[in-house]
Parts: sequence; structure tokens; C-alpha cells
Amino acid sequence: MTRRLAAAAGLLVALAVPGLLHSQSSWTPVSTGVTARLRGLSAVSPRVVWASGTGGTVIRTEDGGATWTRSTIPETDKLDFRDIDAVNERTAYVLSIGDGDASRIYKTTDAGRTWALQFRNADKQAFYDAMAFRDSRHGLAFSDSVDGRLVILETDDGGAHWSRISEGLPPALENEGAFAASGTNIAIDGDRIWIATSRSRVIMSADNGRRWSAVSTPVPAGPSAGLFSIAFASRDRGIVVGGDYKAEAAAADNAAVTSDGGRTWTVVKGLGGFRSAVGYVAGRSGAAAGMIAVGPNGSDYSSDGGRTWSPLNGPGFHTLSVVPGTRTVWAAGEKGSISKATF
Repeated sequence: MTRRLAAAAGLLVALAVPGLLHSQSSWTPVSTGVTARLRGLSAVSPRVVWASGTGGTVIRTEDGGATWTRSTIPETDKLDFRDIDAVNERTAYVLSIGDGDASRIYKTTDAGRTWALQFRNADKQAFYDAMAFRDSRHGLAFSDSVDGRLVILETDDGGAHWSRISEGLPPALENEGAFAASGTNIAIDGDRIWIATSRSRVIMSADNGRRWSAVSTPVPAGPSAGLFSIAFASRDRGIVVGGDYKAEAAAADNAAVTSDGGRTWTVVKGLGGFRSAVGYVAGRSGAAAGMIAVGPNGSDYSSDGGRTWSPLNGPGFHTLSVVPGTRTVWAAGEKGSISKATF
């Protein structure tokens, strides 16, 4: 099952030495003061970044990484927060993974000083993997499938209420869900939604979740392989990355791009191994100019739409977040490691 594979992926150990980024930029490590494995990351401004991970860890900086403050959420020290989504500098949602009620969503509106439990999973077969927000009121959360059905929650009131989407979804493939590795399984652009699954499909909607379709990608799927991350630069142009987390150095057809909103996908080659997160970096005019992908054994950069990739010397990471509209990338991984780079 996806949930067990995702948990096993936590045994992977990432490198932790600084290195050079494309175009002479370099990773700059920052001291976080925590040792948790970090898989959730959300940069909302050049100065404010949120991160989350094992042991109920949630940390936040408001000075560009110089100092970090750890939040205390009661009775969560055994939870694994695999995803954190900040909608502004003071408001953020954090999602924990696990069977049954270990899957939860908490929210803060005061920069992490206090948190409210918004959702506690009551379905013993469900296992929530990731979430994403279009704005401060509208969000989605995705679970492994249950009884052959895809499981997607939605909120339109800032998380006060979460309801399951019951109509319009395609049938799930056997054991279809998501790899809870980086919190980047869902992309939203206006009324368009894309979800990357463990069976290498993209579940998508062009009308804010009223109607859905499923498209297969050419990225191979398997017991420990499939799609791990999805990102869109516009309503038409996007990328998925993944691979086999048990074969970190393998890079056989583990990325694909689309130029038609996700209806068709084309394999791109050149990544240096399994990659668990991908994002677009803005150009000087604000439009997306490059892509960066990270994984436990390293990272890669492309400036030509994914046709070619350049390896980035230095550390491996589990997740990344690009400061909106900028060329600044944050990445996080093992033992509380966080680094940033500006292209």
C-alpha cells in the first residue's frame, strides 16, 4: 500500500553538504535548531518560510532563515507532518499522515503561536497524503483510495468544514493514492486542479472540482515507483517528477511535461535520479524561466522546459518551495536541514 511505502521512504538518508547551484548560485544552509526529517515546506515571502516534519515538528522563520521558532501543538509529538501550506505570513495549515485518526489537519492564524484541529480522519482505511490551497478559504486534501474510490476533501470556508467530493471522480486504480514524500502532489491554478498519483496518473479538474478526469503519464509506476510531485507554470505548462524511491540513482523516464494543461504528457530525460519535488523558478519578467527538481541524492536544474537538465552539486533534499514570483528556492530534508538559493 502507498501508506507503507511512504513510511518506508522515511528511512532514506539525504546528504547534507552545501553545493553549487546553476548559474553560479549556491545552496546556503541555515541553522534550524531541530533534527526532525522535514518533508513539508512553504515559502510565502522572502522572509517568511514554514517547515514541518517528524515528531510533530513545525518551524517558522520571519527573518529569511536567520532564526527559527518552533510551534508547540499539543498531543502531536508522535505525528509526522508531511505537508504544510501557508496562505500568508500568519496563516498556515499543516497535515499529518497515518492510518485512521493519525491523518489530521491543523490551522494557525497567529503565526504558529496557537493551532486549531480542523480535521481528524475517522475512516480507518483512509490515509491522507497531501493538501493544497487556492487561497485562504479554498483548499483540497488527497487520500489513498478506499474501496476502489478516490478520496478528495474540499473546504470553502478556510478549513472550518471539510467535505468529501462524492461525484464526478473517475474510478481509482488498484492501490492508487499518493506518495507522501514532499507535500507537492497537488497543483492549483485558478479553477484548475491537478493531482499526481502513485499509479502515475494525473487526476484533474478544469472547473474547480465539479468534473474530473484521469490521464496516464509515461512515468513508470510500481510498488515503490510513480509520480511524487507536480507543478504548473501556467494553466497549460506543467511537469511531473518521481521514479523509484528504492532506487535513488535510477532516472529511467522519471519526469514528463505537458503543454496542454495535462491532457497529454511527454517524457523528459536527464534527471540525476529519483526526484520527490519539483518547482518553477520565475524569470526577470515574472514568467517561469526554469525548473528545479530535488531528491534524496541530489538536485537538477533546467532552463529549457525540461529538455535538458544540469546536476547541481551539493545536498539532497526531500522537498522544496519557491518564493512566489521570485528566483529564490528553499529546500528541506534530513536532520532538520534547510537551505536556500537564489538564481
